[in-house]
Amino acid sequence: MEVLVTVNKNSVISEVDKRIFGSFIEHMGRAIYSGIYEPEHPSANQEGFRGDVIELVKELQVPVVRYPGGNFVSAYNWEDGIGPKEQRPTRLDLAWHSSESNQIGIHEFADWAETVGSDMMLAVNLGSRGLSDARNFLEYVNHPQGSYWSDLRRKNGREQPWGVKTWCLGNEMDGPWQIGQKTADEYGRIAYETAKAMRAFDRNLELVVCGSSSPDMPTFPEWEKTVLEHTYDAVDYISLHMYFKNHESNTARFLAQSLRMERYIDTVASTIDYVKAKKHSSKQIYISFDEWNVWYHSEEQDKKILSGQEGWPHAPAILEDVYNFEDALLVACLINSFIRKSDIVKIACLAQLVNVIAPIMTEEGGAAWRQTIFHPFKLASLHARGNALQLDIHSPCYAVEWASDVPYIDMSAVYNEEEKTLNLFIVNRHESESISLRTEFQQFQNLHVSAHQTLSGHDLQNCNSSQFPDRIRPDKGEALVIDNQQIEISVAPLSYHFIQLKE
Repeated sequence: MEVLVTVNKNSVISEVDKRIFGSFIEHMGRAIYSGIYEPEHPSANQEGFRGDVIELVKELQVPVVRYPGGNFVSAYNWEDGIGPKEQRPTRLDLAWHSSESNQIGIHEFADWAETVGSDMMLAVNLGSRGLSDARNFLEYVNHPQGSYWSDLRRKNGREQPWGVKTWCLGNEMDGPWQIGQKTADEYGRIAYETAKAMRAFDRNLELVVCGSSSPDMPTFPEWEKTVLEHTYDAVDYISLHMYFKNHESNTARFLAQSLRMERYIDTVASTIDYVKAKKHSSKQIYISFDEWNVWYHSEEQDKKILSGQEGWPHAPAILEDVYNFEDALLVACLINSFIRKSDIVKIACLAQLVNVIAPIMTEEGGAAWRQTIFHPFKLASLHARGNALQLDIHSPCYAVEWASDVPYIDMSAVYNEEEKTLNLFIVNRHESESISLRTEFQQFQNLHVSAHQTLSGHDLQNCNSSQFPDRIRPDKGEALVIDNQQIEISVAPLSYHFIQLKE
């Protein structure tokens, strides 16, 4: 089986916004407590944050982290997480049927984000609360001094404001599972009024309005149309969320789900264009795909806690998917999709970062390790910075119910002008055949191969663990040579390749 790809340096889709390699920390499960924060851990710093986790997060170079939710935010009182820790209340979290100690709040999380080198992307509660509380939270976080909330922040130990730029106006407000679920008109009105108030404080904020919780919602895409008709002039992004499952153990179908996600993105992009035209607006709204990942492995084991059969435990082990090699291949395909859609998708948050459907896992008091999905995410986060290029791919295809033309070779390319590097990210979806991939380069000068890493040859169900943390990790690929502005490589079945070329 042969595939021909043409890469033209001048065929630019868009500059890749580094924030598509963002992530997400929610007050749920062990994402925070025994995830990023464990004062008794041997590696903990003075603030109680796990040093081993800090180093793994730094390794990923996550530019932005969404916080504090997620479903959690829709019943969250942000004031519970400020002031002396011994005076903070324990609350019952209705979203995840657990107890929240509030030992981590905005001050602590901001310190952690600064330590790992990430900006914060904060969410306000538009479920059980509204405009006034959102305005107060913004003032507490971003105003220098001289007002009630800014002076309270200073009293609580933070002299300078954090200057958070990007704010989410609630979370999944169309979902019946959400505290304070709203109709599209109800949500559109409160989101608009909240955005208007926040912009009265600072017109340069970036605001994210809630889109549908998934493309399977019965209100999709009517929800997007209605919400944007209310908010178009007051916001900058609309959010998309999507999770991926393989209960049928159908690998071909599973690895094709990146095309389903692309169709979701295209539909929302078209809806944005429709509302833009209807309003005769020159403003462009972009997409914040601020929740995405594989999520299905832990569903059965989570039922007792989420149904309330275990009472109200603090930081229970929920949504702790153990990712296998198959999941890593899909994550690589999904990242390729974000790169190819970088003209409209400017923010994306892998949900989540530690323990909860996450690339990093920990044992309480013990080890931290990289899950399989850590590796394709890291390679893209480090190297997919620059201009995404439109590829001309001639690949054999297969069919699934949402696409008749799923290419066996899934590929993206990013050219970094400053570093003079061309980075290729390649997945072979074929379950049994190697593919002879010939790539032709146009408008490049004197390219040579500087790196080749691969994830290949693993059983699809293989996982990493505390005992075997490196069972699946990138290996050095074969030596490759460019001849007459072309390169040929045999791509093994069900494999992932990262190839870097330099001018």
